[in-house]
Amino acid sequence: MADRGSAKIGVCYYPEHWPEDMWADDARRMHKGGIRRVRIGEFAWSRLEPEFGRSDFGWLARAIDTLHAEDLGVILGTPTATPPKWLVDRMPDMFAIDLHGRPRGFGSRRHYCFSHAGYRRECARIVTALGAAFGQHPGVVGWQIDNEYGCHDTVRSYSESALLGFRHWLKERYGTVAALNEAWGNVFWSMEYRNFEEIDLPVGAVTETNPAHRTDFDRYSSDQVRELNRVQTDILRVLSPGRDIVHNFMTFHSDFDHYDVMEDLDVATWDSYPLGSLDVFPADPAHKAAFARTGDPDMQAFHHDLYRGAGRGRFGIMEQQPGPVNWADYNADPLPGLVRLWGLEGIAHGAELVSYFRWRQTPFAQEQFHAGLILPNNETDRAYAEVQQLARDLIKLGDLGATAPAKVAIVNSYEARWFLAIQPQGKNFSYVEQIFSIYRALRAMGLDIDIVGPEANLSGYALAVLPSMPYVPPLLAASLEGFEGQLLVMPRTGSRTASHRIPTNLAPGPLAGLLGIKVTRVESFRPHSAIRLVFEGEHCTFDRWREFVTVTEADIVARVDDGRPALTRKGNAWYLAGWPDATLLALILRRLAGEAGLALESFAPGLRTRRRGHWCFLFNYGPEVADISGIVRGELVIGEHVLPVGGAAVWREGPGN
Repeated sequence: MADRGSAKIGVCYYPEHWPEDMWADDARRMHKGGIRRVRIGEFAWSRLEPEFGRSDFGWLARAIDTLHAEDLGVILGTPTATPPKWLVDRMPDMFAIDLHGRPRGFGSRRHYCFSHAGYRRECARIVTALGAAFGQHPGVVGWQIDNEYGCHDTVRSYSESALLGFRHWLKERYGTVAALNEAWGNVFWSMEYRNFEEIDLPVGAVTETNPAHRTDFDRYSSDQVRELNRVQTDILRVLSPGRDIVHNFMTFHSDFDHYDVMEDLDVATWDSYPLGSLDVFPADPAHKAAFARTGDPDMQAFHHDLYRGAGRGRFGIMEQQPGPVNWADYNADPLPGLVRLWGLEGIAHGAELVSYFRWRQTPFAQEQFHAGLILPNNETDRAYAEVQQLARDLIKLGDLGATAPAKVAIVNSYEARWFLAIQPQGKNFSYVEQIFSIYRALRAMGLDIDIVGPEANLSGYALAVLPSMPYVPPLLAASLEGFEGQLLVMPRTGSRTASHRIPTNLAPGPLAGLLGIKVTRVESFRPHSAIRLVFEGEHCTFDRWREFVTVTEADIVARVDDGRPALTRKGNAWYLAGWPDATLLALILRRLAGEAGLALESFAPGLRTRRRGHWCFLFNYGPEVADISGIVRGELVIGEHVLPVGGAAVWREGPGN
């Protein structure tokens, strides 16, 4: 999509929505605005194939030619997120089925079941046709597969296709039904099966279904996303060699394993909607009020680092919010400067592409309230000028250089999210909130952070944090045994086996020797029952969860008020026996970062920094104007020493800084 040391500005465009005589002027205005990439086609199946047996690719060819004539590289979407009505009428069993047995039917998008073999064949057919027609076109620089896998809760389907596929998957995994019964513990409640054909999907039971059953269904459902994705990438590798193949992931989505899907893709892109995402996130009302028109200071950066890790160093933003959106409970207007700031922050984290959604606000259908760069009457909206400013910023910065590996790593696991959602034990125990709070605390110290998967090589990091991971895979356990930096392990880690059993040696299971502890009891509680402790002179709490820990080899660093261990240490490996409040988490991470020899900052609440190459970026999310003269350690290339809310500053760091 771009050279590794540069970045491109893009936009999402729907030529099928507008008269053809507007296309050339749209392309000219895009180029004038600094845009060099255009995503098209991802929802256009009904225009590509108006009816069974009749295709019309001519309009798409003319659209690509028009954009290419203005030196705009096209990222062509496969239209498989929106199968047309004639297709679902011919194959009505392709619909996903919800928890209540109801079809997820036609009338919007994502109305298909990932497990349906017939739909996979239709996807292969349309992608083959598109690849043959446009795979060698000089204007096509990349492909986007489908659109937002899992959006609208569409990964898990309870259809006949999913049932048959799941049974086959289980037979491949376990070999015999006796092995499955043993792994799942089906002797409990007389749940034992005589053959694989007796196994149903984990839905519709009187009460909670077996957690091992649900865990395997989550794994199976995730695998189906990977398989549908692979059907399309395999075709395009042959028909369109040399082009990057991408998918656009979402904010905090965890219903499938993104690392698995990325094995067949080149660049991880994601859809960044800061205001809508903050509105629906379970944050404190005062925090939401402070950042309602700027976005959370860490939410976008978290996903930049998450998807850079998933993309093995390559990521981009396929959809960047340009104004008010249409899908949150409340949809605020970003303050002036934020459209530019969000784009510049993505580039600071290494984005190869910042693409705005969308070019022109649509006057019809479901997204009429979603702003664009251009108003429905064809006048430019405020965001267009901010995109032009971003383009000028990129010219000033020139070769940005690579994003160097950070000194701090957070290990992210999609499977851990599934385990904890299946049996949270406490209603307020949220993996997403935990990993995000860890990221926020580290970033507020001025640290750059890598978010890596469970199979990542951790050598070279000075500090690593392992959020709650009930099942620790053997490869990760071995990696942690040899890790030489400071390591913080969060509660519930190692508390389950792969088949959702309690380990025979109790938690932390495979990490018991590393950590020198044993967990014998746990409890969850509401905020009013928080467990108090003092750490480094500060009064803190465990405010959701705590564990009763027996120390076998470790030192006790902190105790709760009743005298039981709260924080333990064995060499470089630390274990936290509860869910920390924000103060406690920040104190512990600052302590470990100090022991790791990392240089730390103390920023105002809305100031955040990131380094890329020789550039240092600083962003002000507010809520106040900031004097940054004490932070800047070089000559400003962008911005001023008094930084307004929504402002950004960039300077070149000199030797020794």
